[in-house]
Amino acid sequence: MPATDKALENIGFMLQDVARLMRSDFNRRVQELELTQAQWRALAILSRNPGMRQQHLSDTLEMQPISVGRLIDRMAAAGWVERRQDPRDRRAVQIYLTDRAAPILSKIKKHGAATRAVALAGISPADQEKFLGMLSRMRENMCAECSK
Repeated sequence: MPATDKALENIGFMLQDVARLMRSDFNRRVQELELTQAQWRALAILSRNPGMRQQHLSDTLEMQPISVGRLIDRMAAAGWVERRQDPRDRRAVQIYLTDRAAPILSKIKKHGAATRAVALAGISPADQEKFLGMLSRMRENMCAECSK
């Protein structure tokens, strides 16, 4: 059955609302780790993108570069990340996780799995795969549009 125009008008709202609810659930779960949302998001992003430039991390987190600089300062002081000069551009700094971040990331992943389990309850594995494929396609479409 094709989606109605009214349903399609609400797709952005629904995506944002589900993301907000998942983030809220996850934030509740990670309270024990005493991490800010910016910290756990940065750790998760850096775990998937080792050597990410600080500017790209700033864009991904949707934070001002100065705020991300301070965030990285605090995370480096805690021993979770280290800055390294980019070998291809001496003006750029890359961020890497340290071994000290591994136990925290393990807990973050555990809490993330619990949040996903709640969100995906009652949805078959096949439908989950199909949904992920659709979201990936939507992201590709938007990235292509943004690069025009």
